[in-house]
Amino acid sequence: MSESDFYSFFTGGLGLLIAAALLIAWQIWRMRDDEREGAISALEGVSHELRINLQRMVTEIAQIAANHEAGPDALLPIRHPQLDGVNSAMIRANRNAIAVLGATYQELEARKMSLRAVLAQGRDPANALDDAMDATINGIATLYMWEVHDGARPSDAGTVRSWHVRDWMKMHGFRQDALPGMYLRDEVVERLRSYGLHLTPQPLTHTAHEYYNMQYDRHADIRGPLGRRKPDKVVAEIVDDEADDDEVAAAADETNGTEAEFH
Repeated sequence: MSESDFYSFFTGGLGLLIAAALLIAWQIWRMRDDEREGAISALEGVSHELRINLQRMVTEIAQIAANHEAGPDALLPIRHPQLDGVNSAMIRANRNAIAVLGATYQELEARKMSLRAVLAQGRDPANALDDAMDATINGIATLYMWEVHDGARPSDAGTVRSWHVRDWMKMHGFRQDALPGMYLRDEVVERLRSYGLHLTPQPLTHTAHEYYNMQYDRHADIRGPLGRRKPDKVVAEIVDDEADDDEVAAAADETNGTEAEFH
């Protein structure tokens, strides 16, 4: 083999090697990109699945509250294949949030089973309905934290405007009067606040009359904002008057003590 043939062979082989490396890298990049898109789609499916289950449960509770003669067949079983798939797959996700979703499904299933048993026995479903509504409120709060804050803990989510939570529920079709005897959006906001989410504005704790009665008299406080605006001479006179009053009181105490000893 001549030197020119050797260099031609070497150059061709090197080119094929580079092309093969680029092809392998491109295939790996495509696989990773497909996995990333699949993981995003799976997590979105978990949100959609929980939202559908919650909306169906809200509808079922409203139907049973309107008609106590409804049977246990009005309550459909809860299924969550998307969540099961995420649990079984090696998807990079917030596993703590996934565990919270699993616990939420367990609570929903337990409340629905209890309500189904009450309806099958023909008993008054009022208490079971209250428990089911409470579980539904918890589920909506969990769904909000999962969708909007990526499953973060409420205390780590920062400050959130309460109207943002209400707009989110409105966007997903959770009406204010969806559950009987309560305002659903208000209940979810208060539940998130009780979980530690910092929602603004804060609820009012005093009436205007109570709040302003709590304030001290700024005109009487010489060290207050208005007191500091007084001339130094006036402040000094006030302080001297207070000192004189203290001396008079002390002298009176000494006189009383002397008279007591004399007697």
